[in-house]
This record gives sequence, structure tokens and C-alpha cells, in this order.
Amino acid sequence: MKLSKLKNLTIALLTLITHQLSFGQGKSISITIDDVPNTSKFEQDGFKSILMNRLDSLDIPFTVFINEDKISKTDFTQRNEQLLEVWIKNKNALIGNHTFSHPRYSDVGLDNFMGDVEKGERLTKAYASKHKKNLKYFRFPFNDLGLDSLQHTKVKAALSKKGYIITPFTVESSDWMFDTVYQYYLNNGQTSKAHEVGEAYVNKTIELVTFFDSLASQIYNYPVKHIYLCHDNAINADYLSKIIERLNNENYEIISLEESLTDPIYQQEDTYYKKWGISWLYRWMPTQKERVKWMQQEPDLSEIQSTYDELTKK
Repeated sequence: MKLSKLKNLTIALLTLITHQLSFGQGKSISITIDDVPNTSKFEQDGFKSILMNRLDSLDIPFTVFINEDKISKTDFTQRNEQLLEVWIKNKNALIGNHTFSHPRYSDVGLDNFMGDVEKGERLTKAYASKHKKNLKYFRFPFNDLGLDSLQHTKVKAALSKKGYIITPFTVESSDWMFDTVYQYYLNNGQTSKAHEVGEAYVNKTIELVTFFDSLASQIYNYPVKHIYLCHDNAINADYLSKIIERLNNENYEIISLEESLTDPIYQQEDTYYKKWGISWLYRWMPTQKERVKWMQQEPDLSEIQSTYDELTKK
């Protein structure tokens, strides 16, 4: 029997066992936050991290994916380094590398990309070691794993050699797009419109969680352990806590990334060989036809997309 067939059979068996064991198991999701630390907002808010403070008040597990170049994005390098250390030592935080400067792998190639990965772990590793934590998770900028299967294979091997676990996601809600519009309205004193965007972000996120949960349940026949991707930005500082409250009301348990990754779905082979970042629930599908069928059923984001396009063209 070929190794790939054996692996698929093993995953199918593990999924079946998980299905049996999870009878009656509740819904769950882990929170992962990219582009940490947001040093510009940190300065703007009087050297406080509102997002971190909100997460602390909720006392939930979360994972941060760090871009160390953000340390030098403002004139307050020392304060920014202190902020990074506070994120890393947070008792509820797992730590991940998101590269130094957020390059797109398919554009820069393997050598340049891995150089940026290594550059992006220097401070993080030092602080993680100081606070007796590990740096073992990695997330690709733009969730771009390469243009083709060869690029995928090479970078996965290089990251594995360094001990990194590539971190997928099942749900994201284009928070970066909502955030751009949200900040535009705030900066122009249009607080009521900003509030409308914030509430729309919460509602659309819950719609998308519900959609991907339904998709996963139809494919795998049990409540999978979801991973939500969002960013260290203004809209999450103000509204992520509301999303988490809504998730709790929908009977989702907030769990750690480590626990989510115990779900056997994350052992599946990624068969999506394009540079665009899409949910791993799509990546695991065997054909583009199946992906498109499900993508066409996603909750509509055209309204925020239209506003975002208008603002970014100015």
C-alpha cells in the first residue's frame, strides 16, 4: 500500500474514532491573532494594549503570531520591546512566528523567506526562553504557502527542520477589511458609522463561524475543533470581546490552539496549490469544483468589500 493511501486511511480511522468519542461533545474554537504587536495603536492609546487588556479580562486561551519588525515601526523601540515581552509572558498566550516583515512567500522565494523567518524569531525566542515558553507555531503571511506543490514541499520541509508547526485556520472574517473602514470613520469623527461597522463585523463573524461549522459537520460528521484567525487591530480591540461573548452564547467553548490541533482533521494533506489564503476546510477538499460550490454559499461580505474598495482607492 502506498504511503499516501496509508496516511489517508489512518486519518479516516482517527476521524471515525474521534466521532465516536465526541458524541455529545460541545462546540469549540480557538482564537489566534496575527500581526502582533500593533505598536502604532499602542502609542496612540497611551502605551496600553487595549486588546490584551480585554483578553485578560475574559481569561481565555489565545495564540499570538508575531512580526518583530513592528518593534521599529514607531520611535519608541524600548517600549515596543516591553510590549512584545508582555504579550509573550501572558499566562494565557501561546506564541507563534509570523516572519519578521510579513513577506509573501510566493513572491520572495524560499531562501529570502526563510531568512525572514529566522530574523523574526530573535527577540521572540529570547523572551519565550526567559518566561519558560516555547516558540513552535508558525503562520504564513497572507496564508500564502506557495504557488505550486514544489514550493509547498520545500517550505514545509524547511519549517519542519526548524521545529515549527504550520498553523492553519478554519474560520476568518476579513477583519482587516472591517478594520480599515472602522478606523476611517473613527478618524473622521463619524463614531455612529464606526459603531455600525463594528456591529456588522461581530454579526458577520458569527455568521461565518456558523457557516464553517455547518460545512465541517456535513463533511466530518462531528463537531470539529475550529481555529479563528484575526489580527491585532482597532476593531478587535473594541469588538473581539463581543464576538467571544456571542460565541459563548452559542455554546462554543474557547480552547487553546494546542487543543484544537489534536483534532485529526489537521493531519490531512493540504491539496490547495495556489497562493491565496483560504480556510483549510477548503484546502482539504479534493477538487476545485467542490471548493467553489461551498465558497458560493458563504455569507455575503460584498457591502464591506465595496466600502473598503472605495476608501482604499482615495
